Amino acid sequence: MTTTTAARTAKTATDADTVVSFENVTKDYGTVRAVDGLTLALHPGETVALLGPNGAGKSSTLDLLLGLRPADSGSVRLFGTTPREAVAAGRVGAMLQSGGLMAEVTVREIVALGCALHPRPHPVDAVLSRAGIDKIADRKVDKLSGGQEQRVRFALATAGDNDLIVLDEPTTGMDVTARHSFWATMREQADQGRTVLFATHYLEEADAIADRVLVLSKGRLLADGTAAEIKARAGARKVSFELDAQEAVDEQVLRALPALTAFERHGATVRLQSADPDATVHAVYALGLYPRNLEVAGLGLEQAFIALTEAEEATL
Repeated sequence: MTTTTAARTAKTATDADTVVSFENVTKDYGTVRAVDGLTLALHPGETVALLGPNGAGKSSTLDLLLGLRPADSGSVRLFGTTPREAVAAGRVGAMLQSGGLMAEVTVREIVALGCALHPRPHPVDAVLSRAGIDKIADRKVDKLSGGQEQRVRFALATAGDNDLIVLDEPTTGMDVTARHSFWATMREQADQGRTVLFATHYLEEADAIADRVLVLSKGRLLADGTAAEIKARAGARKVSFELDAQEAVDEQVLRALPALTAFERHGATVRLQSADPDATVHAVYALGLYPRNLEVAGLGLEQAFIALTEAEEATL
């Protein structure tokens, strides 16, 4: 854990600037522990990505945060109070995967209802425009595409002046243009001091958007830091090169190169992950090979995520 991470997790709900605080939280479903001793804190203006493989506890963590389910032990606090009190006060907006939208009503009608129910509502037209659905405001909700439905859910999540916005797979079904527009809007929300927490399977979004990345595995916090810190923690680096056709070499010889953590070969192209790329490349030349287009680079967030979670699985 980095010094930055340690400082973050040391903060508790007694801090005036703490938006979300989990203190040693657990949640069980029968014999399955979905959340296991989770401790973390979120602060104003942060854009935070919540990552983890299926079954990591992301949805359960969001349910606890929003007061949809109680913790079995530990403490969950939002703005120094309970999740349900924070939601009732209009401090939290949420966009979840579960739950459908009302049928036989127009987009404007459902957004107007969301605004009317919020303790600190925004004007309906402003909400429609920010979500990019003003041009379909008179269309029935059950006639929308998947991406348009997601925009309506986003509008409902931002119908009022929330301090925390929670998004579960928010851009599912959106095309590339809509996704870029959506995240530009969310960055504006964070720039205004709001905290944005989103769970996503699009790791390139987390890499590009998030100030901070939380990685869950088996209900535990596996990593907490910037995307760059998460990549560095994974340790390995990418090594890729091409071999000439005349340089016939048995694949098992390449797999035996030192420090490899992953191996892939397609014809003449070899792609590796190595914990010590200098040693790996030196060994390639020691085999009498002359690799062309040799590249050594850091892992992307997706590759780092896979490396970390696989390493965690191996210890269980």
